[in-house]
Amino acid sequence: MRSQIITCFRSLRTFAMATSTVPKTCKVITAETIAKGYLSEVKDTLAKIQGENPCTPTLAAFLANGDPAAVKYAEWSKKTCEENGFNFDLRTVDKELLEEEIMKANEDDNVDGMIVYYPIFPNNPSHDKYIQESVDLGKDVEGLRHKHIHNMYHNIRFIDPPENRKKSILPCTPLAVVKILEYLQIYNPILASGNRLFGKTITVINRSEVNGRPLAALLANDGATVYSVDVTGVQIFTRGEGIKKARHQVEDKEGWKLEDCLPLSDVVIGGVPVESFKVPTELIRDGAVCINFSSYRNFDGPAIKEKASIYVPSVGKVTIAILLRNLVRLIANRPSKDESQKSVEARAEAFADD
Repeated sequence: MRSQIITCFRSLRTFAMATSTVPKTCKVITAETIAKGYLSEVKDTLAKIQGENPCTPTLAAFLANGDPAAVKYAEWSKKTCEENGFNFDLRTVDKELLEEEIMKANEDDNVDGMIVYYPIFPNNPSHDKYIQESVDLGKDVEGLRHKHIHNMYHNIRFIDPPENRKKSILPCTPLAVVKILEYLQIYNPILASGNRLFGKTITVINRSEVNGRPLAALLANDGATVYSVDVTGVQIFTRGEGIKKARHQVEDKEGWKLEDCLPLSDVVIGGVPVESFKVPTELIRDGAVCINFSSYRNFDGPAIKEKASIYVPSVGKVTIAILLRNLVRLIANRPSKDESQKSVEARAEAFADD
């Protein structure tokens, strides 16, 4: 009997040693791979809503800050637009003349949507906010007008109640991350729409008003428990116990740090705009999904591939696909020259999943 126990113990030890040396399988999925499907959806939806009156939509982009990152983003956007049948009109303007140029574009029927590269006035954020409000609501492809922001935080899907025919526009990068999570099947299709992240714990490392905070709100509104982390500390975004609330609520987690959130998280999303910052790999739970939306690599590439089940190193090309998706939604929101039943139905059903 004793010899059998020893033999069994040795077998278990050998199995444990063998399994511990087997490298983990991590799928590295590029933004380009994910973006292809959404770009195809954009082109198909545009063709349906335009019906018998096809025309090439125009996106006007305003560059007034000389930011090299903005220039690069504009170049990517132009390339993607032209490859997918959209006009991209980059307008480099003096920041003191920006508002005037935006007002002209508001009145130009040839402009279907607008994007402005921020920050314009880095030492005066309220001035940037003023510029955001100067963009026509029907051309706000970034979803930065107060109406769109209010709807996002309050989990309101439409801008025209009670008819509820015109979908609100969501900010591009946060929505891109949501769409990446859908692509990765982190959303549970068995659950009701709006609850499909129930049971998931997600850490978002960034709480900026442009990206991190909106992303945390979107994820929590879809049912997740979200730890929002920045240099000031940790906040938790949820819809309450059992996701009973209609929209998310926010609570401070006194004394908590990033180190407390990572071991609990099914998904870790990095968005820290600092080259030296790295998410501590050793604290990430085995098999977590890791997504980087910063312009810098927030994860240690080789190390994270030994820890995560899925790693998405960047989101930029998905963000541009969402930019075009938002543009098509704006077109769907406004009256069309083609009032055929097919066109009306196509506009009503455009991107009906969100």
